[in-house]
This record gives sequence, structure tokens and C-alpha cells, in this order.
Amino acid sequence: MILVFGQTGQVAQEIAGLSQDVVLLGRAVCDVAEAGAARAAILEQRPTFVVNAAAYTAVDKAETEPDLAAKINSAAPGEMAAACAELGIPLVHISTDYVFDGGGVSPFLPTDPTNPRNAYGRSKLAGEGGVRVAGGAFAILRTSWVFSAHGSNFVKTMLRLSETRSHLTVVADQIGGPTPAADIASACVTIAERLEEDPTLSGAYHFSGAPDVNWADFAREIFRQAGRNVTVEDIPSSAYPTPAERPKNSRLNCDSLSVFGLERPDWREGLSKVLHELGALK
Repeated sequence: MILVFGQTGQVAQEIAGLSQDVVLLGRAVCDVAEAGAARAAILEQRPTFVVNAAAYTAVDKAETEPDLAAKINSAAPGEMAAACAELGIPLVHISTDYVFDGGGVSPFLPTDPTNPRNAYGRSKLAGEGGVRVAGGAFAILRTSWVFSAHGSNFVKTMLRLSETRSHLTVVADQIGGPTPAADIASACVTIAERLEEDPTLSGAYHFSGAPDVNWADFAREIFRQAGRNVTVEDIPSSAYPTPAERPKNSRLNCDSLSVFGLERPDWREGLSKVLHELGALK
């Protein structure tokens, strides 16, 4: 049985579609912000492995709610990892490109120095630390720009805006890999199964869609595939200020995934599937 924290999240919803033997836990049943809740759930369910897809993801709000972000993103993952170690089962913990400072133009390696530039990134990095020291089999899977037919994401926002607007301004100096949640879900299961066989593969890995692109060009591809007549104007990040600083370089080097037989998914193919699921494909 697969136990997944983050019931309503994009990745959790996709994992649910991969197997009938999945238990999704949301806040109503297990509020991971409460100390001891995640541990109790794992020990009660005794799954084959755990995927932590729960997170405080309100990046800007985290600047004013750092304590709540820390409970969910920092304390809870360590608690999960400790419980998994106690049971001798693997944990796949989903993290983010925001643990890096976004400098330079080269894709970040899993071994590169971390240096988060906002409260959300700092809380996620602290969560990674808790997972590492628990002593069990684990994979920290850093990803970026997640999208799907579920929840809130850039694809759905662009489609909604295109219903009433024919011209949009979109940031063009932030570059990364849009990543279909369905591919992340499949990768989580593959990685967890391999960790069951070989715990020495524990560590941090990167998983993002290819090719790397900026937000403006991502939007253009959304409108192209959806047949929406919307003009996209490039703007710099400075023209769209936010409380939390966003990394300009979110490129992730995913080469180490080869040990699991995984490659970067083509996000354009994933986008087509999501648009079809949403009934928005041209």
C-alpha cells in the first residue's frame, strides 16, 4: 500500500490514478502541521512506502507566515522520515528548485550548494535536512513548475485569463522546466520501489520537464496547443514585483535519475494530455 500525504495536491491526485492500493491523507484526517500527526498516521497505516506530496506552497504568504510554513515544510518531513526509518520503509519527499538561489545559467546539480532566497525555500530546505538525518531509505525529489488538470497552476491560470483577455504580459527572465504532475507521480513510485530493493540509492535527485523555457514561452505554447488567440508580451521580473523573490534560474540537472531508469519528460507532451483532460485541446 502506498501512503501519500497531500490529498488534494496535484501529485497526490495523479498517484491515486496509478494504483488502487493508495491511501491519500489530507488535512481533515491528518494535519501535518500538528506535531506527531504524520508519525501516527504512518505507524497506523504501515504502508509499503510513503510519498510526501504535502506542502505549504503559498510562496508569497510564507513571507508573513514563516512559522506555519516551517511546521508543514520543515518539521513534518523529518517526522515522516523518522517514522519510515522505524518501519524500514522508503520515503519519497517532494522538494523544489527554490532551495537554490537562482543564480547563473547552468542547470543546478543535486550536489550544488543550496541558498534559498525566500521563506518558502528556506522551509523546504530545512525539511530536506530532516529527511536526510532520519536514518532511513529516502529520496528527496526536487522539481519545478508543476502543472496538471488538478488544483491551481500556471496552465489553468493562463486558460482562465484567455477567456476574457487577448493580450497578456508574462515574465520572460525566469527559466525552468515545466513538469507534468503525472510524470512526477510515476517517478515517485518508480523511485520508491527501487529504494525498497537498494536503500543505498538514497539521496537528492532532480526531476523537471524538458526543454527548459521561460514563463512567457510556456504561455505561448499553452495558447498554441489550446488554439487560443492570445498575444503574449515579454516582461522582466522587475515589472511584476512579488513579496517573495523568485529564482531567475530554475534549471535542474536531472542526469542522476538514470540510476532509476528515468529521463526528463517532454512537458509539451504532458501539456497536450492535460489540455485534453481539461477539454481545452484545440
